[in-house]
Amino acid sequence: MNDGEDKKRILDLAGIKFMESGITKVTLDEVANELRMSKKTVYKFFPSKDDLLSAVVRLMLSNVEREVSIIVNASEPFEQKMTKLLALIGRLVRRIGKQFQVDVQRFAPSLWKEIETFRRERIFVQIKKMFQLAKDENIFRSDLDVDLFYLVFINTAQGIMNPKTLSENSFSAEDAFRGIIRIMYEGALTDAAKQRIHLFETTLEPTL
Repeated sequence: MNDGEDKKRILDLAGIKFMESGITKVTLDEVANELRMSKKTVYKFFPSKDDLLSAVVRLMLSNVEREVSIIVNASEPFEQKMTKLLALIGRLVRRIGKQFQVDVQRFAPSLWKEIETFRRERIFVQIKKMFQLAKDENIFRSDLDVDLFYLVFINTAQGIMNPKTLSENSFSAEDAFRGIIRIMYEGALTDAAKQRIHLFETTLEPTL
């Protein structure tokens, strides 16, 4: 097995463990043991847990940006794009555990800031493009102000789907996301769009 394959295996397993258990409960030695890999090999690629965490997060962000870009720039009708986009976000929300978010914000604040910046500058702008497309294709009501709708959506998402709010409430990040989407989009869609677009039944199912 070459270095590239070894590194990928480390990142894949560490990503799963970080997302499920948070940061503090995962060690480099544990990752090496589960992969049946020498500790020396793991430390060669990632001298510290901080290095491994940063690599996991940046790989995740890169993958998310690529997937979002593919969806947004595809030559498909709005409803197909939005269905795929919401399904993608739903899967991400389910994958990233509450403890992981709390730990990153507490123990790796600079990395958390990087995540927030990425979300704001690389993902949310793509979502805004989708909102404008919906308005242009008469999916959203004609009296809807896209800029205002975007600001409400972004600020609601940032205000609710953050570690502090989630830790103080019983709902999960997935529950919060699904609630935001249902409340906001059902008010924005035209009556005709509601009848033909089953966004809320098809994209937010827990089996996705």
